[in-house]
Amino acid sequence: MKKQLEFQQAIGYEFKQGGLLVQALTHSSYANEKRMKRLSDNERLEFLGDAVLEIVSSEHLYNSYPDMPEGELTKLRASLVCEPTLAECAKQLHLGDYLLLGRGEDHTGGRERKSILSDALEAVIGAIYLDGGFANAKEFILGHILKDIMHKRLFFDSKTILQELVQGKNMGEIRYQLTGERGPDHNKLFSVELSIKGRKVSSGEGHTKKDAEQNAAYCALMQLREK
Repeated sequence: MKKQLEFQQAIGYEFKQGGLLVQALTHSSYANEKRMKRLSDNERLEFLGDAVLEIVSSEHLYNSYPDMPEGELTKLRASLVCEPTLAECAKQLHLGDYLLLGRGEDHTGGRERKSILSDALEAVIGAIYLDGGFANAKEFILGHILKDIMHKRLFFDSKTILQELVQGKNMGEIRYQLTGERGPDHNKLFSVELSIKGRKVSSGEGHTKKDAEQNAAYCALMQLREK
């Protein structure tokens, strides 16, 4: 109960129906382990939150960039609501600390797993929508997800931006090397290492090789920007 109060303070929203928040924070591994009743995990709320996030982000970008064509708006929206970006937003809220996970999932790093964090964040959006309506869900999305848009835009085309930066500074050749893959065929997770001129710069994970490379490129860009 104390942790739920802390989380509500962190997101700036107080639930009237506490059960919705509990459900939003309940991963399927916990529900299965505790033999909870059917559909008591956060997957249905995630489905709803995803739809709310799409309409809010679409409206916001439509109004914020009146001269941007449809294709560019679609790309920009994709960069803002993709799994890695949502996971990063969730980390800023320390969402992983409040999740209810099964012991196995917890012990294998589930609180830091991007897929779990992004899904849970969408579930929180769905829970706020049901508890407080569209206006409150929109306020949460604008305050915690649709901010620093230009920074997040870097993520969507990180490979191209990194290539242009490295070539412009004659830093050497970029190479992406697959270092591992794990998980069942329907939910495979790939790991990639990025090196520049033979020196490792960053690594990334994703459910496709392309996503893993994109994550690695984004991390490399962030490091280069800091320097």
